Amino acid sequence: MEKPFDKVDGVVSTTSGYSGGKIEGPSYRQVANHQTEHIEAIRIVYDPAKVDYEKLLGVFWRNIDPTQADGQFCDRGHQYTSAVFYGTASEKAQAEASREKIAAQLGEKVVTDIRPASVFWEAEDYHQDFYRTNPQRYTSYRKGCGRDKRLEELWGRSRR
Repeated sequence: MEKPFDKVDGVVSTTSGYSGGKIEGPSYRQVANHQTEHIEAIRIVYDPAKVDYEKLLGVFWRNIDPTQADGQFCDRGHQYTSAVFYGTASEKAQAEASREKIAAQLGEKVVTDIRPASVFWEAEDYHQDFYRTNPQRYTSYRKGCGRDKRLEELWGRSRR
């Protein structure tokens, strides 16, 4: 999820990590082994003078399958479920309104959770900027996992 946000003018940084769980400082192994209740997440730092929260929500929705309850694409399990973490009442309202709009647009139930932001734990270095540091593996994974095909089915060729 870093790549689509890194392309947005006004996004200062993206960081892969974990949020929403019960223990401090989880490792990927702990999260993947269902020991923490965390989900994989990204922290997005952005300049609100250049990009607004609503635009970021639009990028988010068009890069996930909001109808898939058991993970994302070929990745299955709680740690891969989709969620929007909000920091303010305004962000919560915008996220809920955008979820309703997406559900109406798709004509399907949207299962993406809207949650209050909780502690974000940065993932290990090898998770950061994976699309840049391992471009062949990243591209192969996306294709093999059916991600791009499913995104095109949901959103059409223009997703951003």
